[in-house]
Amino acid sequence: MNEIGKKIKEIRKKKGLSQEELAESSKVNLRTIQRIENDENEPRGKTVNLICEVLEINAEDLLDYGKYEDKNYMIVFHLSVLVFLAIPVGNIILPLILWITKKDKIIGLKEIGANLLNFQIVWTIFTFITITVYAISKIMHYGQYSILFYLFIALYILNIVLPIFFAFKTRNEKTEKRYPNLIKLIS
Repeated sequence: MNEIGKKIKEIRKKKGLSQEELAESSKVNLRTIQRIENDENEPRGKTVNLICEVLEINAEDLLDYGKYEDKNYMIVFHLSVLVFLAIPVGNIILPLILWITKKDKIIGLKEIGANLLNFQIVWTIFTFITITVYAISKIMHYGQYSILFYLFIALYILNIVLPIFFAFKTRNEKTEKRYPNLIKLIS
């Protein structure tokens, strides 16, 4: 439980707030803030919510009930996208299964998984449309759409390179949302 005070203090400092400013903004007694940060006191629900509101964080992320950090799982999660090379829409199905089974157990997986799945859904739709329009233009003998084939190849390469790159970044750094979020379908 002593991690909560440490996390609050760390986030407060990152936001550039003093204990007095946090106490005033959250309408929590200054002495209570000091006790929480010094791990002398365990914050209650309302106090945690008031502090989290000012710090612009979720109480759930702060408390991490039963959650643990697992970088290896996060790396496998990023690389699971590559299944699309063997199974159509595998880039959505396998990560979705991995996400659903562990999103409430691993720190950060809920947000990162939603980010990855949103990107993969948009990528799959856009890639399908690109290759379909290209195929129709080939059948109809329209030559000006040959650039769509190169766009399709570029999209495929992008979806191979990004997961590998993000898996390496996850291995070496803190996990965070990395994929561009064009449309938010899953939250």
